Amino acid sequence: MLSLTFVFWMYVVLFAVIGAMRGWAKELLVSFAVILALFIITIVERFVPFVRDTLSGESLFWVKSGLLMGLVFFGYQTPNLRRFAESNKFARERLQDVMLGLFLGGINGYLVVGTLWFFLNEASYPFTSIQPPLPTDPMGAAALKLIPFLPPSWLGAPGIYFAVGIAFVFVMVVFL
Repeated sequence: MLSLTFVFWMYVVLFAVIGAMRGWAKELLVSFAVILALFIITIVERFVPFVRDTLSGESLFWVKSGLLMGLVFFGYQTPNLRRFAESNKFARERLQDVMLGLFLGGINGYLVVGTLWFFLNEASYPFTSIQPPLPTDPMGAAALKLIPFLPPSWLGAPGIYFAVGIAFVFVMVVFL
């Protein structure tokens, strides 16, 4: 059986390698897609009565995860659109572009996998194949220490509002 901490860090490293291959500009779009997903989830949970009052547990996990994964998918696919692909903003030319892509890819792994883990923890691990971390196990204790540092823990309201504002500033400065 694999520890959730191991799976988390494994995916962070995998996302970092993917980021190094894709470049920093493409990875920045994925970061913004995750921030947008967390923003939409925060707004929907607070202001949509059906979601706030009706959904809970596994159904809320699937709604949040589906929204997150949908926006992450489009974040990864956007640079393949012809208009973006023909511009030179997405070209990887130097070692520094690869290194920044590696760093941003790792951040994206942390954001995506950490958010999914947070949602899973919030839903009390509704799947039989994924067990909650045990505080008596050393790896379980490490996992429990990591949960407060997952993205939705510190990127909730009002922090998500600032993150969306900063993301829009980056889009205006870098991509337009």
